[in-house]
Amino acid sequence: MTETTTPAQVGVLGGGRMGAGIAHAFLLAGSRVTVVERDGEAAAAASARVLESVDASISRGTATESADAYRSRFETGVDAALFAPCGLVVEAVPEELGLKIDALTRVEAQIAPDAVLASNTSSISIDELAAVLEHPARFLGMHFFNPVPASTLVEIVRGAASGSGLVDAARGWVQALGKTPIVVADAPGFASSRLGLALGLEAIRMLEDGVASAEDIDAAMTLGYKHPVGPLRLTDIVGLDVRLGIAEYLAANLGERFAPPALLRRLVAEGHLGRKSGRGFYEWDAS
Repeated sequence: MTETTTPAQVGVLGGGRMGAGIAHAFLLAGSRVTVVERDGEAAAAASARVLESVDASISRGTATESADAYRSRFETGVDAALFAPCGLVVEAVPEELGLKIDALTRVEAQIAPDAVLASNTSSISIDELAAVLEHPARFLGMHFFNPVPASTLVEIVRGAASGSGLVDAARGWVQALGKTPIVVADAPGFASSRLGLALGLEAIRMLEDGVASAEDIDAAMTLGYKHPVGPLRLTDIVGLDVRLGIAEYLAANLGERFAPPALLRRLVAEGHLGRKSGRGFYEWDAS
């Protein structure tokens, strides 16, 4: 039977929007959580991000402990050696192969022999990342979705070298977070990014071709197909630069059907990255 409790101590490398969301999820589930960032300023920003999210959960009544209790189990820092006592460390750095390889090898050198190392990658091959590790059997993908607190899905990616029982353990952790796991084999884009990107890229091409406005293209999916958010608004939420990087990776591995539209490239080049920059296919409050 799968154990549905989270590890006592969890590490997260990277405290941006995704990393902070992952830290928040494990904190609320009862784990002691350590977030490591590149420097003191980034660590302070990550701390504020996580604790604001915790306070919001308390205000909504979705957290069961006091703010002080959560704060007592949470720390940030700049040294990967802080991960030494963790039973699980989730890498959540930007979606760049070289950056992830550097991050994972740094973390692996600091964690215990029986600790699990996971990547939050949304598209990069788990087997490709595992190839640089000393202990690939303790490595797998745990792809959380943005925003983590509101999303109920985690995509568990099983690598060819992932050890027996590792996927079951991860499934139990995800269930302990109150989320639903799906398990996929390692393949470019896995299941979620591959399907989601195919829809998003076609929506961008339709906008580029003047088929309809962004609002009407999105309404076709939210009203016609009951999607919770349209593909263009979702691209703004994810980040146009993130979607471009995934598209380039999938185009290289799966072919021209994932080639990024010129409109996507232009908007990214102009710095219009979606919600985080204040403008993408929509205008956003970037404060």
